[in-house]
Amino acid sequence: MAEAKAQESATFGDVETLPPDAIFFTKQAYQQDPDKRKVNLGIGAYRDDAGKPYVLKIVRKVEKELADDMKLNKEYLPIGGDAEYVELTQKLILGDCARVKNKAVTGVQAISGTGALRVLFCFIKNVFAVKNDKIKILISNPTWGNHKKVIQKAGLQFDSYTYWDAKGRCLNLDAMINDLKTKGNKGDVVLLHGCAHNPTGVDPTKEQWEKIAETIKAAGLVPFFDCAYQGFATGDLEADAAGVRLFEEKGFEFLIAQSYAKNLGLYCERAGCASVVTTSPAAAKACKTQLEGIVRPMYSNPPAHGARIVKKVLGDAENFKAWKAEMAEMSGRIIEMRKRLRAKLEELKTPGTWNHITDQIGMFTFTGLTEKQVDVMTTKYHIYLLKNGRISMAGVAS
Repeated sequence: MAEAKAQESATFGDVETLPPDAIFFTKQAYQQDPDKRKVNLGIGAYRDDAGKPYVLKIVRKVEKELADDMKLNKEYLPIGGDAEYVELTQKLILGDCARVKNKAVTGVQAISGTGALRVLFCFIKNVFAVKNDKIKILISNPTWGNHKKVIQKAGLQFDSYTYWDAKGRCLNLDAMINDLKTKGNKGDVVLLHGCAHNPTGVDPTKEQWEKIAETIKAAGLVPFFDCAYQGFATGDLEADAAGVRLFEEKGFEFLIAQSYAKNLGLYCERAGCASVVTTSPAAAKACKTQLEGIVRPMYSNPPAHGARIVKKVLGDAENFKAWKAEMAEMSGRIIEMRKRLRAKLEELKTPGTWNHITDQIGMFTFTGLTEKQVDVMTTKYHIYLLKNGRISMAGVAS
């Protein structure tokens, strides 16, 4: 027995312990805190005004319908997932454009947004990096913490472009444009946040998107949109898709990662989509084979339940209308919490300016708090947020 135990230690005893993921570690620390005053502003998940997880009414409705549908079974989905789900998802972000109609857009159902990112970064590695070993992904500074990890796991390298103006607490467009021009080489990929930039909550205006598109086109860069919050930024699906649709209208070929975790609250269902927008059906068909070639040895095929919920919502006019109304309510609550938080900070004469709280949009606010200030918030007041000062406005209650 002792010999067997020693053998186990010899086999796994040198395994390195990795540091915890920042977001999930914050959640864990919150859960372990016995203080009744504790508040979790770390994780990016919607909460109602009582601070409780919220399942959309439209989701509960269609799940009951799915449970009663005896025609459904538990057979494997195809490698690329549910084709109707993929098409509905692409139309949601791109609109009913000519390229969708002409089958010049292809894609696969993915394991939520993170899975879509991983599949598409592997696609870049397999298709572009074999011809250009210096290819890199340009990511905003700051960006969602998991972006770097997913890029590296796909075997790619990255560099950053300026995005946040810490002093003005706004988009630093001039520095962003300059970095794209000087750091990007032809064929490099630019990762853009479709809306509700994470973690800053600062999005480009229409005019700024135009300048960004012009710069990317002139530099010969490939756009890649991470769209995790469509409908959640402004409460309007169309408005939140404007940046992506601008690039489509300008004829760009690009990549899109989408998720229904936030806007439909399907966090644990892992419903996402990885798409490639090309200029021809032939190119789209070839790209589809590459995407499926990545999926098959990775997770074989995706789960069905989340995709079925999405289809029932997007594919039915009444359900779609109900979803948009409910999503507007959620977005509206976040906007109201922004107003109240700013008003309270100003009422208390808190040092500094706080207009950025209402200027920013979407789920998150980049407060500008230092790591030391964050530590005080957590240890003294039991308010849990990320070390970089990002808070989830969805966790703020009246």
